[in-house]
Amino acid sequence: MSIELNEKIPNNVDLSTDKRLQRALENWQPNYIEWWKEMGPVGHQADDVYLRTAISVETGGWANFDYVKMPDYRWGIFLEPKTEGKTIGQGDHVGEPVWDEVPGEHRNALRRLIVTQGDTEPASVEQQKLLGDTAPSLYDMRNLFQVNVEEGRHLWAMVYLLHRYFGRDGREEAEDLLARRSGDEDKPRILGAFNEPTDHWLSFFLFTMFTDRDGKYQLAALAESGFDPLARTCTFMLTEEAHHLFVGETGVGRIVERTCELMKKDKNGDARAQGGIDLPTLQRYINQWYSVCLDLFGGESSSNAADAFGAGLKGRYKEQSRFEEHVCLEGGREIDFVEGGKIVTKEVSMRNAMNEYLRDDYITDCQRAVDRWNKTIQKSGIRFELKLPSSRFNRGIGNFAEHHFDPEGNMLTAEEWELKKASYVSNADDEIYLASIMKPCLEPGKIANWIAPPRRGINGQPFDYDYVRMA
Repeated sequence: MSIELNEKIPNNVDLSTDKRLQRALENWQPNYIEWWKEMGPVGHQADDVYLRTAISVETGGWANFDYVKMPDYRWGIFLEPKTEGKTIGQGDHVGEPVWDEVPGEHRNALRRLIVTQGDTEPASVEQQKLLGDTAPSLYDMRNLFQVNVEEGRHLWAMVYLLHRYFGRDGREEAEDLLARRSGDEDKPRILGAFNEPTDHWLSFFLFTMFTDRDGKYQLAALAESGFDPLARTCTFMLTEEAHHLFVGETGVGRIVERTCELMKKDKNGDARAQGGIDLPTLQRYINQWYSVCLDLFGGESSSNAADAFGAGLKGRYKEQSRFEEHVCLEGGREIDFVEGGKIVTKEVSMRNAMNEYLRDDYITDCQRAVDRWNKTIQKSGIRFELKLPSSRFNRGIGNFAEHHFDPEGNMLTAEEWELKKASYVSNADDEIYLASIMKPCLEPGKIANWIAPPRRGINGQPFDYDYVRMA
């Protein structure tokens, strides 16, 4: 696909051949920049940051690394190349040609999917806008800003689809994406996890570990869409999303590594006494972020999920390569419900269980990361195991939302929950302590006491590279 890198809006969608669309997006662009300057990284808009910028969609050569001020970042619109003869891979339209335009009967559902995905992108930038001032190293500061600008580009990807395929309604939705604010009482972001405060770097690493990993699976499901422009958009977004997951998983891994070092250094094995993040505190934050992110997949039994699959709008994770049967009108799946204060198991149709199939893959992926963290603890000779809590724990959406469970999945009364809650999820004392140790360390090659340095730098550069040149 030809890449128009020198256009006002870099793209590979032949934007210059559709002057009306080009003007609409160029009119939206100043509002986006205004939003970025207001809600993007506070105090660092004039910094020169060593960032990668998308310049193609070709594997192995798609990104260019250079110093850039974030408001000058070349946000663009990039879709994977079109595959001729491609057919819809799941649901009632299996085998039919993919749609290049929005089918009228699916217009509202597709718009809702695109808006919901698009709303998550600016939300995370807003949640993280103050973190630059407490970065544990220039390497980490650079990674934060890389995540931020790419979330901004993912917003552009969804806004392009809204403008190009949904007319006036799409343009109004695109404006609303800049009007909502994370955590705002009057105009909050659509999904709960994107209104959660991200006040320190432990939450940032867990956000990129768990919340961005949800994004991976949601994008992968949309990459199976019968609406081809959405599928091609999400396929390329997954290329950028991989770095976000790397930042989160290795960030927590580096905390675990340093915590173990500090525990062995302290005569009582107390990481907090040495200015580190103790493992029980880390476990509480894992419990909190993981359970909130499980809600992002929706209810365990969902007619909306069934409708999206049946219409061919979403698939399962790697639908074509992992599954043999793609219609899913027969058979079912057993799912737990709460009835009369007890857990009961019922069978629901396969289509109604689509959220659960996606959530299963997510849980397996998260567990692989936790296993790696635990290997670090085991190698240090420390007797402690980090765990993912039960999928029943601390849920706000789905079959368990109106009930209380401990991290092992045992049902609790409301009174028992209130008594034990502070030991299960983060509490005010944790927040005060973490704020006390989150001091910036912004000299090349230096790093904060509570986290270990990375194994390697970015793009072949050493850890002590000058990743951010502050104005």
